[in-house]
Amino acid sequence: MSEPPGAAVSLAEAPAADTPPPPLTAQRVVPLRRPGRWIATAVVLVLVAQFAHGLATNPFYQWDRFGYWFLRPTILDGLVITLEVTLYSAASGLLGGILLALARLSRSPVLRAVSWTYVWALRSIPLIVVLIFLYNFSALYRTLSVGVPFGPAFFSFDESRLATDMVVAVVGLSLNEAAYAAEVVRGGILSVDQGQHEAASALGLPKRYQFTRIVLPQALRSITPNYVNQLIGLVKSTSLVFYVSLLDLFGTVQTMGSTYPGDIVPLLLVVTVWYLVLTSLVSVAQFYVERHYARGATRSLPPTPVQKLRSALKELRLRARREAAV
Repeated sequence: MSEPPGAAVSLAEAPAADTPPPPLTAQRVVPLRRPGRWIATAVVLVLVAQFAHGLATNPFYQWDRFGYWFLRPTILDGLVITLEVTLYSAASGLLGGILLALARLSRSPVLRAVSWTYVWALRSIPLIVVLIFLYNFSALYRTLSVGVPFGPAFFSFDESRLATDMVVAVVGLSLNEAAYAAEVVRGGILSVDQGQHEAASALGLPKRYQFTRIVLPQALRSITPNYVNQLIGLVKSTSLVFYVSLLDLFGTVQTMGSTYPGDIVPLLLVVTVWYLVLTSLVSVAQFYVERHYARGATRSLPPTPVQKLRSALKELRLRARREAAV
């Protein structure tokens, strides 16, 4: 009986077991098409090009006057005052924040209550109100004295002579900065694993040594990025000291704008560029400080901008060689 064709394969027609497989042909992997990404990139590039074109061609910006004012001595004097206020306020604010954070973490209910109340009050009151209040503080207390409460005073001094414009600005910014820095420091300390505290206590180390050598270095990895954000905000907050008669960078620009009303826009561009420069420098310092405290916490340190540039150039050269070889 004959079988239908294709129903069975004879032994003669079956492929031999030792027959080598057909050779594989090289195939090029085609990347997945992403039209949405290209469309979004094109839209963003068009918007950026339009913005740059407007900056370059709009005569209202008066770039020639911008170049005239950018390095004027009066602008640089205001910039120096801004740097001084920022430096003094950042140092004293961080120190006050550390003390407030330690008081908040203390076992003393009085210290905890006072620290919490201070942070609550200073974070609730606007900075401009604090500065104006301190500027008019001499109207409330003409003299300040140190002594026994409800008793004799050891010595007293005239508050109006001590409270110069610079002192009022630094004190006001420091009081405000300490309230925010206290929460940043407290959060960093709480981020340290509890086992670190227990191990330090088991070794019998003094409390001060435990904090300065074990807890604080580990907490700085969490404190640094958060406090640098506060520091950038502090740089911009110095513009408010103009209201206490201290001519910082913004105050100088305001004064020059009143004297030269036709140069208001280029003067605003000057102060904008200078604040961008200052905040960029702070951001660069933040990167290297974070990189320093990342040692021992990560397998490899994050690359610096120079290292990233070298890596990108090397990758471009390798890609060009591969394209040329194909």
